[in-house]
Amino acid sequence: MSAPAGSTPEGWAPVRLRSTRRPAPDGGAAAGTDAALCDRYGRIHDDLRLSITDRCNLRCTYCMPDGVEFQPRHQLLRFEEIVRVAAVAHRLGVQAVRVTGGEPLVRRGVVDLVAALSQVGFDDLSLTTNGMLLEPLARPLAEAGLRRVNISCDSLRPDRFTAIRRRGDLGTVLGAMDAAEAAGLGPVKVNVVLVAGVNDDEVEDFATFARTTGRPVRFIEFMPLDAPGAWQREAVVDAASVLRRIGRRWALEPVAAADPSAPAERYRFVDGAGEIGVIASVTRPFCGTCNRLRLTADGAVRNCLFGTDEVSLRDLMRQGADDATLADALRAAVGAKLPGHGINEPGFLRPARSMSMIGG
Repeated sequence: MSAPAGSTPEGWAPVRLRSTRRPAPDGGAAAGTDAALCDRYGRIHDDLRLSITDRCNLRCTYCMPDGVEFQPRHQLLRFEEIVRVAAVAHRLGVQAVRVTGGEPLVRRGVVDLVAALSQVGFDDLSLTTNGMLLEPLARPLAEAGLRRVNISCDSLRPDRFTAIRRRGDLGTVLGAMDAAEAAGLGPVKVNVVLVAGVNDDEVEDFATFARTTGRPVRFIEFMPLDAPGAWQREAVVDAASVLRRIGRRWALEPVAAADPSAPAERYRFVDGAGEIGVIASVTRPFCGTCNRLRLTADGAVRNCLFGTDEVSLRDLMRQGADDATLADALRAAVGAKLPGHGINEPGFLRPARSMSMIGG
């Protein structure tokens, strides 16, 4: 296995800017090429992350503390408002939507929302979930138009799983993976947030899981977006070390990305037994190919997961704004995007909102 591109001796890599132009399925012009959602650095934004709730049925230690206060329900976007923003974004070139939270499946009527979003005409409609409520909803979601799911699972040891999440159980999540595959929501990607001294001794176990189940496992670096504000660099398990550890046991080879803006670096096992991926948001920032725009559950549009500026589309809509005004707000948000998130810069200030309030 060759050394990952962009690595540095210290493990912290600079941001590299390059085109995020996504190849069109028919080999023609890239999706979104003529749309207005292109920032000053040539990055075309054709991927929208829709958070539909800040609530969650778990309290993962690296994410959400016990006693967290959620926003009043009337401040959250109504489903018709979510679909309206999604439709405006689609007319501006957005081709992919991922439904997120909090935990999106705790929101009542989520199947109806997915059905409405599927009618907009996106090329890809996916969802990220912790899996606790997925098993009975997998088939209805697929029938409503959902294409894929990502399922979070931070330990394969039942006792540790419960300790990290403080609620729920591993068996339910594993059953949800089976149900998702049976419903056609594959490939089911398994997201693992690694935290030093907590679950980083399970890297090889998760690699084995990827090999035996055929489910791509994606190791995600711990980011400074935890609600308790306890993040420290020492807690980051860098992607390069993960690849080295797995590579010592099984030969890996990189997989060429079909979509250059995808956040995960993919590697397949040379013997053909599945693949793993790493999302190195901290040590090897991929800001230069970022194509994502986010809408929080309360209707704020954000151009960066770590950004501090946002514009309330909810307020605009409830004040009677037309679709042209919403489109202008989306264009302005993309136009103001910075070249990188700045985590590795001395003046970095973490956003006031945590991941559960922003949406992954």
